[in-house]
Amino acid sequence: MNYMIEQIKSLPELMEKIFQPLDDSIRQKLDHDLCLSLKHINVVGCGDSHHAALGTELAFETLTKLPDEPMTAMAFARYGAGFLPQTNPKTNLVIGISVSGGVSRTAEALRMGAQAGATIAALTATPSSPVAEASDIILDVPVPEFPSPEGAIIPGVRSYFTSQVGLYLTAVRIAEVRAELTQPEAKAARAEIKGMAAKLSETIDACDPIAKQTAEAWGDAGEFVFAGSGPNFASALFSAAKILEASGDAAIGQDIEEWAHLQYFAKVVNTPTFVISAGDRDLSRAEEVAFAAKQIGRRLAVAAPKSAKKLVDLADVYFPLPEVKEMYSPLIAGVPGELFAAYLAEVKKEKFFRDFTGGRSIEGGGGISRIRTSETWENWK
Repeated sequence: MNYMIEQIKSLPELMEKIFQPLDDSIRQKLDHDLCLSLKHINVVGCGDSHHAALGTELAFETLTKLPDEPMTAMAFARYGAGFLPQTNPKTNLVIGISVSGGVSRTAEALRMGAQAGATIAALTATPSSPVAEASDIILDVPVPEFPSPEGAIIPGVRSYFTSQVGLYLTAVRIAEVRAELTQPEAKAARAEIKGMAAKLSETIDACDPIAKQTAEAWGDAGEFVFAGSGPNFASALFSAAKILEASGDAAIGQDIEEWAHLQYFAKVVNTPTFVISAGDRDLSRAEEVAFAAKQIGRRLAVAAPKSAKKLVDLADVYFPLPEVKEMYSPLIAGVPGELFAAYLAEVKKEKFFRDFTGGRSIEGGGGISRIRTSETWENWK
C-alpha cells in the first residue's frame, strides 16, 4: 500500500476533524488587545511550514489589511529579527510554525523575535517543545491519528494542510477583531475555508488517475520543475519538496516569471514542467510561460481551473482544479504534485526519504543534518 496516497486521500476528512479545535484555540488565544494593536506580521518556519507561510500571505494581507512577511526561519533568525520596526507593544506579531515543535531554527527565530520586542505565537501540536517554550501564545494544533506501519516515515501532507488551515483561520480572526470583516463576513469566510474539504475531494478524485498515468509516462525523467506565482509559488515549492522526499529526484519550485529568466535555458529539452495557476492574477504570464515551455520542447503539465482555457489547451497533461478564490487555492493546488510524487516513487521503486540510508538517520529529522540539534543563537548578534 502507498501510504502517501492514503494520506492525501484522507485530507477532506482531516478538515472535518481539525477545523473546530483549531478555530476555537485561535479565537481564544488571539485576544482583542493584540489583534487591534498589530501593525506587522511575520510568519516563519522551515520546509513545508515555510511553504504554508508563503501560501497564506495573500490571505493575510487581503483579509487583515496588514503587511505579512513570510520568511524562512533561518532568514528571520539570523538576518531579519533585529530589524523589526520598533513601535509600540504588541504591534509586531511573529508566528512560528512547527507541528513537532522541535525544529531548532524555528525555536531560534522565535527567541530572536521576542528579543526584538515582538509578540510570539507558535502553531504547534507539542506544548512542551522548544518552539512552544519560546512563545507567548500557543495555538494548539490537533493531530488526529492516521494508520500507518510502525516506524514508517511518510512525506508529510497532513501537517502541511493543518498548518495552512491554522494560518487561514488566524487571518480571519485578526480581520474580524479589527473590523476588516464584519461578523457575518467572518462567519462566511470560516465556512468557505471549511468548505474546501469538498473541493479537495473533487480535486483528488479528478487528479488521482491522471497523476498515476503521468508518473508512469514520465518516470524516465530525473528532474522536474514546478512553477507557480503568488500563493501558488508555495504550491510549486511544496510539490518539488514532495518529489525530493518521495522519489529523490532533482526537483525545483520556481516563480512563473523567474522560470523565464532561468529554467528557460536548461539544456534537458523534455524536462517535465508543471505550471500551477488559480487562473487569476498570474494567468496572463502563466499562459506566456507555458507557451514558451512547449516551444522549447518541455513536457508540460498544467494544474488550473477549466476557465483558464488558453493555458489548459497548451498542456500535454491537464490536472483540473475547481474554481476557488486565489488566496485559498493552495489548499487544493498542491494535490496534483503530491499525487504525482507518490506515484513516481512507486513507479521507480524508490523508498521514501532514501530510507534514511547513505549516512542519514531518522534521529533528529535526518541525523547529520541536525534539524533538531543545530547550534542556535541565544542572543541577537
